[in-house]
Amino acid sequence: MEQTNRIGQKIRQIRELQNLTPEDLSERSGSTVEAINALEAGELVPSLTPLMKLARGLGVRLGTFLDDMEHRSPVIVRQGKSDDVVHFAGDTGVTTATLDFAPLAAGKSDRHMEPFIVDVHPPQASKHELSSHEGEEFIYVLLGEIEIFYGKEVHQLAAGDSVYYDSIVPHHLHAANGTDAKILAVVYAPY
Repeated sequence: MEQTNRIGQKIRQIRELQNLTPEDLSERSGSTVEAINALEAGELVPSLTPLMKLARGLGVRLGTFLDDMEHRSPVIVRQGKSDDVVHFAGDTGVTTATLDFAPLAAGKSDRHMEPFIVDVHPPQASKHELSSHEGEEFIYVLLGEIEIFYGKEVHQLAAGDSVYYDSIVPHHLHAANGTDAKILAVVYAPY
């Protein structure tokens, strides 16, 4: 879990720079102390919503957990291939990744959106935990099919389809039909 450990180390580093205990961060973010400790130790594959809550609790943008160097010039990624793939769980509390995020703007310090190419693997469970957070998301399906739970609705999207939604509405997406999919995801989360 090398990438996961990097995220956990970044969370711990920022938390400690702000002189916060895991309990302080738990209170600020709404995350449990156990989840914070597990993420920081690299024992838990993070999912996007808890990371957004932690970013908000620390007063940083989500990309801060993913970036190593910041710069203000344009960020160019050739042929959608990022060197830093970050593995996320599609559901909280699982130990294996179902989403592989390749950031498309890593290092861009003054951005307000988080663009990714995401390899979406079939879910491990038949029941999915919906999550919500402030912001908006844009999803464009590049390959395969995905299923999106949005509130009480379920939508099937195939290659060439897109969806734009408010992230505050509980949602979940995963690969459909037991096969991998690839999407372009742009996440906006105010902090």
